[in-house]
Order: sequence, then structure tokens, then C-alpha cells
Amino acid sequence: MGLFDALRDFSLLTWLREERQSRRLILFIVFIALLLDNMLLTVVVPIIPSYLYTVDDEAAQVVRNNSMSPLSPSGTFQSIVSLYDNTTRLTGFTPQMSNAGPVTPAPTFGTPPQNGSDCPKADDQLLNENVRVGLLFASKATVQLITNPFIGPLTNRIGYQIPMFAGFCIMFVSTLMFAFSSSYMLLFLARSLQGVGSSCSSVAGMGMLASVYTDDEERGNAIGIALGGLAMGVLVGPPFGSVMYEFVGKTAPFLILAVLAVLDGALQLFVLQPSKVEPENQKGTALFTLMKDPYILIAAGSICFANMAIAMLEPALPIWMMETMCPRKWQLGVAFVPASISYLIGTNIFAVLAHKMGRWLCSLIGMLLVGVSILCVPFAKDIYGLIVPNFGVGFAIGMVDSSMMPIMGYLVDLRHVSVYGSVYAIADVAFCMGFALGPSAGGAIARSIGFPWLMTIIGVIDILFAPLCYFLRNPPANEEKMAILMDSNCSMKTRSYSTQGSSYQMGDDFDPESPE
Repeated sequence: MGLFDALRDFSLLTWLREERQSRRLILFIVFIALLLDNMLLTVVVPIIPSYLYTVDDEAAQVVRNNSMSPLSPSGTFQSIVSLYDNTTRLTGFTPQMSNAGPVTPAPTFGTPPQNGSDCPKADDQLLNENVRVGLLFASKATVQLITNPFIGPLTNRIGYQIPMFAGFCIMFVSTLMFAFSSSYMLLFLARSLQGVGSSCSSVAGMGMLASVYTDDEERGNAIGIALGGLAMGVLVGPPFGSVMYEFVGKTAPFLILAVLAVLDGALQLFVLQPSKVEPENQKGTALFTLMKDPYILIAAGSICFANMAIAMLEPALPIWMMETMCPRKWQLGVAFVPASISYLIGTNIFAVLAHKMGRWLCSLIGMLLVGVSILCVPFAKDIYGLIVPNFGVGFAIGMVDSSMMPIMGYLVDLRHVSVYGSVYAIADVAFCMGFALGPSAGGAIARSIGFPWLMTIIGVIDILFAPLCYFLRNPPANEEKMAILMDSNCSMKTRSYSTQGSSYQMGDDFDPESPE
């Protein structure tokens, strides 16, 4: 009876009240927010190229039919089949003609069976989709790129709760727009609006985690779990979208995401209480000061160029598959599953392992692996040939993200004031630059010189950038200026958080809260 009473008294609301200040619940909220945001980000990947091509092809077909109709003679015709000689006669009356004559039946050919692949020709119309789809995909990241510099300082002034909830509201509206939009401009507007919501959610979410997980190792683990939500969204989005699109329709996957977003919003409303303004108790380092820090720039560059690889794949790979492999609709999304699974594996493994092996080394290896894997993508002859290179791309990006995201917070602790909104705005800017430049430039490059050369360019860039990660091996602390890096005889007694898990002693006059 005691167990029954305990179960009866227990409720979800009671648990939420008790756990409201729990770091685990905050981590769960950020996890779900990133999951839904990235499901919406990737669910459109297999839908939009095929949907726009279908809409444009139908419009072009209507134009062709209308242009051909004036060529046909005016008047009313009736076909009469003669049972005597098995011929067909057309009878009709026009101002120029009034006759009836035998017409030889046109030979009929067997129509090839449709396999559901909707295989298009590699014509100008399909090539033009590279640019249009690339610009549409890039619009989200471009808007997010513009919004991030405002969201970071805003979180320092009003706290993380209100921007986090605002991100949910904007994403909900964007999801409904995707569901019911049928024109390119409305889809473009929905994608752009999503960028504002993503900026609020990602900057506020990462900053919130960095503020409640102050230990470097715990912070790395927490951010790794949060990135696992991002990975699951990337994993589930493309196959979920492609399967629902083929068997149910375009609207269904977005309505399901809208319902899930409402549940997430209710949880945020109860736990975070976004009506409260909770500013930081200290003034953070200026955004432009952080942007001039060379170590932050290296970390941001790693995030940018690693994610640019998958960003270039998203719009270009489905169209290249439509040109060369003639896949079914659902296969356009399933092609990204190996990258999504391996990203989930990579973020969870290296969230812990990177702290032990050195986050700089983990990122360096990841950048090299991204470059090599992306170079192998054009050699695939069918969808099965994409499994290994896409798996390598996702695993390597997981290595980079799970290493560089904690380093961003670590560099602020080490060299600036421990207020995290602005530095994670920079991290999100780097992420968005990859997803803005990737699809927009990638679509134009794929149209001009081809998909294989596009993969070669980004692969070489990643490989060349990788050695710069070595400079993150042991970055100097606050008092040590950049000139000290050139002086090998300098022996200042400092304490720095080591990216390899060890620490060394600070001087007595070191103040970690003082700005640079």
C-alpha cells in the first residue's frame, strides 16, 4: 500500500517543481530545443529540392501546353470508329474545312513502368535548382549570422530564459509556414524566419549550459550531450522528411514538428519562467574584443569550415543523385543517415575522450578526416557508395564540434570574463557562416564546374586549415599578451586551464574576472 500511495502522490508537475533548478533539467531542455531546431533544419533537405523541381516542372508543362494549343485547328472534332474496316474518322466543321476522312491510327508503344524514382533529366531546369535551393537553404544561416551579434549581448543583459523561449515561439511560426507554403518566396521567408529562432535558442542554450556547468570537464560532457540533441535532429530529420513526403505529403512532417515544439514550449514556460529578467552579475567582455582574440578565431574557424562541408552537401548531393543515380524520393534523405548516425556517435564519444587526449588534437584529426571523406563522395556510383564517405564526414564533424564548443567557453574563462553569451554567439556565427556560404556558394560552384570539383575545393580547405588547431594546444592566460608567444625565454608563472585535462598554477596577482 505504501508503494501505491507513493506512486499516486508522484506526478510530473511535482517532479518538475522539485527539479526546476536542476542542471540536468536545464540540460534536457537545451537538448530538446536543439533536437527540434535541427530536425526542422534538415527535414527540408530531401523535400525542398524535389518539391520545387516538381512545381517548376508542372508550371513549365502548363506553359508548353498553352504555347502548343494555338497551333491546333479550331473547331469541334468527333472521332468515329468504323466497325467495318477498323479505321477511325475525324468529323468536324471549321470555316476552312468540312470533311471527313480516314485517319491511320498512331502506333502505340508500351509505357515503361514507373518505379517511383521520378528520375529527371540533367537539363538546365535541374541545374538551376542548385542555385535556387542553395540560396533558400543559406537564407536561414545568413539571417542567423546577422542576428547572433545582437542575441549574445542581449543575454548578458536580460538573462538566457527570455531569448530561449522567444526562439521556441519563432520556430513554431516558421514550422507552420513550411507546412502550408507552396511558393518559393514563402518557403524562403519561412527558412529565413527560422534563422532568428535558431539564433535565440542556440546562443541562449549554450550560454545557459556554460553558466551552470562551471567545471571544464563537466562543461565538456554537458555540451557533448547537448550536441547529441543536435545530432539526433540531424539524424532523424532527412529520413523522416523524405519518408513522410513520399507516403503522406509535404505538410505532415512539419505539423508533427509543430506539435512537438508546443510540448517543448510548455516545458520551457514552466521550468525557465521566461517572464523573469535575470541579467548577469558581472559585465562580460565586449563582443568585438572576443572577435579579435586569435585563439577564439581559430576555434571558430574550425567550426565554420568543418560544418561547411556538410552544408555544401545538403543542397548539392540530392540534385547530383537525381542527375546520376535516379533514386527514389525517400533515398534522397536516407543518403544522409550515415553522416547523422556517425555525428551522434562522434559527439558522444569525444565529449569525454577529447578532454583526455587534448581537444586541439581531436579537432586537428577531425578536420583532416572531414577533408579526406568529402573528397571521396564523388566517387560513389550508387547510394551504397555514399555510406562510407558520409559516415566519415559526420564522425569527423562530431569530433570537431564536441572539441571546439567547450574550448570556446574555456578560452573565455582563461583569457576574458566568465560570461558566455557573446562567445557562444561567435561560435554560432561560425556555424552559420558555414551553413550560409556553403549552400549559396556551393550551389553556384556545382552549377558552374560540377559537383566533384565542389567537393574537392572544400576538402582541400579543411585539410589546409587543420594544422592551425595546434595553436590551441596550450593558449596563454590573461596577462600573457601575444608578443609573449614569440619570446621563448619568458617564464611567467601563470595558471591556465589545459585543453589536455591538466592545469598549472596561477600567479598571486591573477584576477580571472578582470577583462583583458
